[in-house]
Amino acid sequence: MIIAIEGCAHGELEKIYDLIESIQQREGYKVDLLICCGDFQSTRNLQDLQCMAVPKKHLDMCTFYKYYSGEKTAPVLTIFIGGNHEASNYLQELPYGGWVAPNIYYLGYAGVVNVNGVKIAGISGIYKGHDYLKGRFEFSPFNESTKRSVYHIRQIDVFRLKQLTPKVDILLSHDWPRGVTSYGNKKQLLRFKPAFREDIEENKLGSAPCEDLLMTLKPPYWFSAHLHCKFSALIPHGDGMVTKFLALDKCLPKRRFLQVLDIENPEASPGKKVELCYDLEWLTILHLTNHLISVKGSNGYMPGDGGGERFNFVPNEMEKRTVLERFQNDLRIPLNFTRITAPHDPSAAADFDLVEQPNALLNPQTTDFCDKLNIDDPLRLAMLMSGHELNVSNYVDLSPLTVSVSPERNDDELIIEDDSSSNEESNEPTHLLARPTLSSILPKPKWRPNSSSDESTLDSSSLSTSNRSAPTPKKQDLNLSDNFTIDDLNLSSPKVMHVDGASAVVVEDATVGNAEERPPNKKFKRRNQAIYAKEDSD
Repeated sequence: MIIAIEGCAHGELEKIYDLIESIQQREGYKVDLLICCGDFQSTRNLQDLQCMAVPKKHLDMCTFYKYYSGEKTAPVLTIFIGGNHEASNYLQELPYGGWVAPNIYYLGYAGVVNVNGVKIAGISGIYKGHDYLKGRFEFSPFNESTKRSVYHIRQIDVFRLKQLTPKVDILLSHDWPRGVTSYGNKKQLLRFKPAFREDIEENKLGSAPCEDLLMTLKPPYWFSAHLHCKFSALIPHGDGMVTKFLALDKCLPKRRFLQVLDIENPEASPGKKVELCYDLEWLTILHLTNHLISVKGSNGYMPGDGGGERFNFVPNEMEKRTVLERFQNDLRIPLNFTRITAPHDPSAAADFDLVEQPNALLNPQTTDFCDKLNIDDPLRLAMLMSGHELNVSNYVDLSPLTVSVSPERNDDELIIEDDSSSNEESNEPTHLLARPTLSSILPKPKWRPNSSSDESTLDSSSLSTSNRSAPTPKKQDLNLSDNFTIDDLNLSSPKVMHVDGASAVVVEDATVGNAEERPPNKKFKRRNQAIYAKEDSD
């Protein structure tokens, strides 16, 4: 399976997809999947643009809105995590992930998916210690403080990812894991980025929680962005395990922002359709830890050893079978993208200074997901806890697109077709997806009064599920010298291409290894406070 890795996208989807098309034509292969490592900027309209925490001079609609509106369709399946330059109001609608446009999937605050047997995990945002222990209390319209805190990662997402076993194949983060520079060519990095020296020497460059995840999950691959430079490293974990780390630049001319990997996948066969599926273990972890959700602006702590409540949420087989039953034994992610707000119209005159932030909206993708898994939408909880109305969308999609059902995927697979002629005849608007009014499908919070924090809502089930075997890593000779090069990642020699002023590094071969009821105020013991020291804040 051929995967393209992108650093910071910064909304330049047209340029990225055009570059991938040029690579495919030149090299004679097809890219199966595009992964973007944050700063995706999925701005649908000028209101979304107001929710980005960037200087006004950098506010630019770019080209995502074309893929949201249906003017264009992403030519390759795309998954991404959030960074610190995002339309945070839109991403908040999808805390557990979802389609932001046809064929473009967001992983959520933290998420795990399977793509033809390759297990990909990601965590969105950047680390700031002063917000790490807080709940998800923010929602739009934001003030200048919450516009930034909303994209800071939270402890619950790291805690959930640390429950994963077996390990993931690829892990994505926007900022780098702390300490990763010790395993690559630090001298070369400092020649290019001399301002990093002080932070590197004081071990402050990068994210402490990501360092924890790196050493816990030990994924074969880790990809990042954020620092706007290319850097590679090999992190040994003992027993022959190693993580190949690669950070990429932002999408600008003559910058190394794209890398293509040919990943060996035992479960893939020539011509097999690339399919995006939920990860059963991750779904079960989300269900088991739903009671740990916080929407408060004050600090809280995850349970730990010795506290009396459950602290290990690695799912057992019975718990996973029960969740699988909830999804009717079908883990394929439904193609249920829905537009709930109007896309940007570049032909319409607008005074940007008069545009205001939108009110937070509940997304039917999240509502459906939470219903299936019996968990809570943190955005909905935050709105309820603060006494705000649960805003629903009144947007009517007038796009000349209809949806038909593919016989290969029964009722779940949706194919977008141009139906302009039929619309002209009927003179009636059509919808990308038929959807009920949100107010008619909003569930009650899953919080249950008078229940212990470790109580599970899972019921036993006799359903069975097959266990997929993870891809097996090949044995490699590792070179950890200061003369470390891209070849030490076993990614072959790069080919640098220049297309329309942009550049990319193309690598031919690589291997992969393997409210009605208000939520209770959870009181967590402060036994783990020492690991969140103040000096890790920035």
